[in-house]
Amino acid sequence: MPQLTLEILTPDKLSYSGEVNAVTVPGTVGSFQVLYNHAPLLSTIDIGAIKVEVNNEKTIYFATGGGTIEVLNNKIKILADSLEQVSEIDIDRANRALTRAQERLAKKHIEKIDVPRAEAALTRANNRIRIYEKYFQLVSSN
Repeated sequence: MPQLTLEILTPDKLSYSGEVNAVTVPGTVGSFQVLYNHAPLLSTIDIGAIKVEVNNEKTIYFATGGGTIEVLNNKIKILADSLEQVSEIDIDRANRALTRAQERLAKKHIEKIDVPRAEAALTRANNRIRIYEKYFQLVSSN
């Protein structure tokens, strides 16, 4: 099967680089998949899961905080705001972040807080927990 070249970058590092069969991303207007010979594309991605089908036996899942994707000549470049491979998610930390965000939002009428920031933290924590629960067993058995 012909392959695509994928690079996923975050603000601090190159998180993934390699040849893949397909990539599925959470587009801001719906999830979509990129396959070999996909039309050129520049799009934003939302908070959610990125699925990378490396080959017929290996699939990698990432939790992302959003970003952008460019597809051109069978090369995919994802610039992710944040990215964690499922196997690297610290579920205890994610649960603590969820609790903190919920507590902050519960006090928004009592204390002056940055509501959009707290809501974004809540969304990111929920995303990490959801992706961990959905995919961790799947990837740890590979």
